[in-house]
Amino acid sequence: MPNAKNTIIEAYIFKQVLNPVIGSITALTLIALLSQSLGQFDLIIERGQSLWVFLKITILSLPQLTGILLPLSLFIGSLVALNKLSSDNELIAMRSSGLSIGAIAESVGRLAILFAFAGILINLFIAPLANREMRKELLRIKNDLVSTLVREGEFSNSDSGLTVYVQRIDQNTHLRQIFVRASEDNGFDRTYSAREGRLLSENGRTVMFMTDGSTQQLNDKGVMEHLTFKQYSFDITPYLVKNDYVSFKAQDRFLHELIFPNPNDPEMMNASEEYLAEAHSRLSSPLYNLSFGFLALYAILAAKFSRTGHGLRIAIISSIAAVSRILGVIILAAAAESHIINFLQYIIPLASFTYVIFKIRKLDYSKPIYGDNYANI
Repeated sequence: MPNAKNTIIEAYIFKQVLNPVIGSITALTLIALLSQSLGQFDLIIERGQSLWVFLKITILSLPQLTGILLPLSLFIGSLVALNKLSSDNELIAMRSSGLSIGAIAESVGRLAILFAFAGILINLFIAPLANREMRKELLRIKNDLVSTLVREGEFSNSDSGLTVYVQRIDQNTHLRQIFVRASEDNGFDRTYSAREGRLLSENGRTVMFMTDGSTQQLNDKGVMEHLTFKQYSFDITPYLVKNDYVSFKAQDRFLHELIFPNPNDPEMMNASEEYLAEAHSRLSSPLYNLSFGFLALYAILAAKFSRTGHGLRIAIISSIAAVSRILGVIILAAAAESHIINFLQYIIPLASFTYVIFKIRKLDYSKPIYGDNYANI
């Protein structure tokens, strides 16, 4: 039966580590959201989308980053918490009360395991779902006439022979000073100019309703025909070239689609190596939570006591964590060309995790935690 006092201390350590880890997740998530949002500004500036669409695309792109955010947050938060416990002599008091290093490691290990399971859940289900929704939303934006053709103060051209210029677009999508050039089947272009107008969609058709304008066209005799109108409806549906096919990338596919590609999908069959590498990356990246969590633990437990902290040791351990993660990214890129090296995606995090576990087990439990207990890294 576990010692009640030790159980309370372990719960205390878990809570002390959890708080800065949550703070790290929050800070890194905000930074990631900011970096993602900077790349999506063209949705508002160039494509005239609403703030809600901008936020939706930004948030949907976030789960893909969690494979890096979760281990990094765990590493930073654990280092901060354990370093504070060491500097405040709390680890010394815990060891003096009979708490083993293994019990201290177990508290961090539970959190690392929770993060690993969270990483698997996000990689296998949440991220693909979010990426698919993002692709669909981007396709909708691409097919949106207002965002692709109607731009304030610019001449916009479509591949189907439609040119649109609008001097100003009001907040209620009311168009001011309109010019339209449309290619017709007889080989002659027709132009429209109007003081104001509005785009209306009904029953799958898009109509530009214009007021106080005129239309011009050369007839087959080379004579310019000029007509004025008070109100005119111009059906622009035939000029809209829409793509209703959503092309999913490797990051958007579910695990079974990556491992067993659809033989009827040439896009997947032609990139089978890339999809297989992505599948192994989804399964292996959560292992970095275990590796990074115990690296942070080892950085503090294997160091002698110091009120000024363990800056040099933390820098060395941080470098090891960074190198292992960079190697993982390099292996992923290489595995996209050759599936034979996919096993290295598991070896990298497992090697550092196994090494750290071995070093922690070798710590001299008979010596006080503040003793000269540096281990060779």
